[in-house]
Amino acid sequence: MADTLSEMGPGGPLRGIRVLELGNFVAAPTAGRLLAEFGAEVIKIELPQGGDEVRTWRLFRGDTSMMWRTIARNKKSVTIDMRTREGADLVRRLARHVDVIVENYRPGKLESWGLAPDSLREQNPGLVVVRISGYGQSGPYRDRPGFGSVAESMGGLRYLTGYADRPPTRMNLSIGDTLAGMYGVIGALMGLLARERGMATRGETVDVALSEAVYSVMESAVPEFGAYGEVRMRTGNVITGVAPSGTYPCRDGGWVVIGGNSDGIYQRFMTAIGRQDLADDPRFADNPGRAAEGAFLDQAISQWTGAHSVAEVVEAMVAANVPAGPIYSVADIVDDPHFRAREMLLEREVRVGDHSERVTFPGVVPKLEQMPGEVRWLGPELGEHTHEVLTGLLGISEAELSELQERRVV
Repeated sequence: MADTLSEMGPGGPLRGIRVLELGNFVAAPTAGRLLAEFGAEVIKIELPQGGDEVRTWRLFRGDTSMMWRTIARNKKSVTIDMRTREGADLVRRLARHVDVIVENYRPGKLESWGLAPDSLREQNPGLVVVRISGYGQSGPYRDRPGFGSVAESMGGLRYLTGYADRPPTRMNLSIGDTLAGMYGVIGALMGLLARERGMATRGETVDVALSEAVYSVMESAVPEFGAYGEVRMRTGNVITGVAPSGTYPCRDGGWVVIGGNSDGIYQRFMTAIGRQDLADDPRFADNPGRAAEGAFLDQAISQWTGAHSVAEVVEAMVAANVPAGPIYSVADIVDDPHFRAREMLLEREVRVGDHSERVTFPGVVPKLEQMPGEVRWLGPELGEHTHEVLTGLLGISEAELSELQERRVV
């Protein structure tokens, strides 16, 4: 375990673990955020001029986005230009004092700066390095630029999103990057565990490809193609081979999702909507029979939901012990008492434009009973912790720091 910057650190199960985040945009910073929420000290390196571009993504007012405030929370911002010889040397020195490095540059970029993992391990043998890239550190596509949107396409997800008679669509989220970030955390924790158990002679290198992170959630689509020659297609709001499970319209213009696809739930579902005839029909006793007539069942369900409001449908389903819920916008989520009771809606004072406002941010997932994660501060100002980290951790003098600032290295 690396030495600590100070005796007092954050709580959580990762207390005492120090992470150096060299990534930008979403994937590596997502991994850093998760580690920081559970107690790791995460030092984020940013360019002195502008910093991480996410600072201005989805920015509607002011000069710092809420996306940055969210994805960089609990991190320390240190400005270093790694492209310079002096900047790369500072990162090399910092790497001696950390347990994990998380990066998402194109393969070979760290090596070009003299920061290859094996080089860094010469001074820190147990260093765990998480490398997130579009296609991984090997293979014929290794050197291609890769973003989460492309990974969602090549990993198979976009092909399944939307309706069969329309072009593939995307979610209005960076889901590929988020998945890769989560796999990065899993890999980092496994590397730390192996080191702690004395199972590894050197620190682990974790190779996460954005395309493979997406591909990994494709369930049985590939083996179904191999076994049956079936290519899973876009099916709108229907999931192939499972019925009834869909999105249904309500009288007030809203929509509910109902999952009535297990045998016992199906019986309760049909009884609740007054279709005992469908509950008793032997054709629908199991999922294969129901899936063969999925469109017919969905029509019957829609006739019932269309005569009731969203609230009435959900109430009836809850009473019948059938999984169901409304399709929420973020406005609905913020207004929901369950999200608030679960501490998924955290209000923090934050500067927006020329004044401060009380803004709601997402809570920490997962919830740990004994050592829960927490939001200690929102995404920091650019370079807010440069002085603290470089003088405290590396012992750089004030004069040396001033000189580095003048040369725009930090």
